[in-house]
Amino acid sequence: MYAIIRTGGKQYQVAAGERLRVEKLVGEVGDTVELNDVLLVAEGETVKVGQPAVEGAKVTAKIVEQGKAKKILVFKKKRRKGYQLMRGHRQLYTSLEIKEISL
Repeated sequence: MYAIIRTGGKQYQVAAGERLRVEKLVGEVGDTVELNDVLLVAEGETVKVGQPAVEGAKVTAKIVEQGKAKKILVFKKKRRKGYQLMRGHRQLYTSLEIKEISL
């Protein structure tokens, strides 16, 4: 059984027992999170597609980690003008462990 969920402006395919890294969600490590924006649920040959979401479906997950991703460098330059700008960015993320998918 698997589901397709939407969180943080992105879509993810998840199954029970998987670990997933998503955009930062509010909560502490060990908290349980319910993701209600389920777009599709598939179990064997049965597939339920929502328009846009499947009614009554939810994915329960546990927060495993809250952290920051690796730093990416953003470098801007304009030729012949002496303009250079270097900045770094670290995106916040939440690591989830999927517990169950329910309809």
